[in-house]
Amino acid sequence: MPDVDGERAWLLTVDGAPQSYVDLDDPQHLEFEYARRLGHVLDCVAEPGLALDLLHLGGGALTLPRYAAATRAGSRQTVVEFDAGLVELVGEHLPLPEGSGITVHTADARAWLEAAPAASADVLVADVFGGSRVPAQLTSVEYARAAARVLRPGGLYAANLADGAPFDFLRAQVANFAEAFGELALIAEPAVLRGRRFGNALLLASDGELPVAALARRCAADAFPARVEFGDGVVRFMKGAVPVADADAVASPAPPEGAFSLG
Repeated sequence: MPDVDGERAWLLTVDGAPQSYVDLDDPQHLEFEYARRLGHVLDCVAEPGLALDLLHLGGGALTLPRYAAATRAGSRQTVVEFDAGLVELVGEHLPLPEGSGITVHTADARAWLEAAPAASADVLVADVFGGSRVPAQLTSVEYARAAARVLRPGGLYAANLADGAPFDFLRAQVANFAEAFGELALIAEPAVLRGRRFGNALLLASDGELPVAALARRCAADAFPARVEFGDGVVRFMKGAVPVADADAVASPAPPEGAFSLG
């Protein structure tokens, strides 16, 4: 649906849940809080303007790939989206500019990841929701190891997840990625991390050094402030959690009614 406040701005909803916001005239505009935080991650992961190879699991309206194409010209971006109807809809109504460097594939995210060449991506962004839940095949330790295999040394994994207290799902995700990566961080609104409400949290992982100081400054100064947990804070958060194998993996919890409504 068109945004009345922008001439060529559009809001994409899936099953009543807001999924993507795109301003075709300003691809650097990130409307949703979690998207702004992913933008901060892309800004801090390497020198400004440096072209990168990015793999996006989950496409939506291609908000983040458009942002990366605008801020890191020359980047090669692969987007994997399972919903063929959505890919067709977005391609028809929200076309990518010529020379964007973005290639969209209709495929299953886990299958694509396992078939992708090793050490082929600088950044892997996972933003996959079936309706309002992350599918079970993307919540296991085997999936975490597949992500680590595809990243180059020092590469960064970033996932958009959602949970609420007591964080059984999110803590298990941290435990999964602790098996495959040496450095982890979480980014979320303080109220979410304190368990006061259900909400989005970004999980970051790398075998190199995460840019936590730069991210903390950006997230704290954002119009929608967020906190970056890393090091001992992440260890405390996942205390008692254990990795989840494919055989036991489940989808992320369904959000409470109204948690992601349009208001």
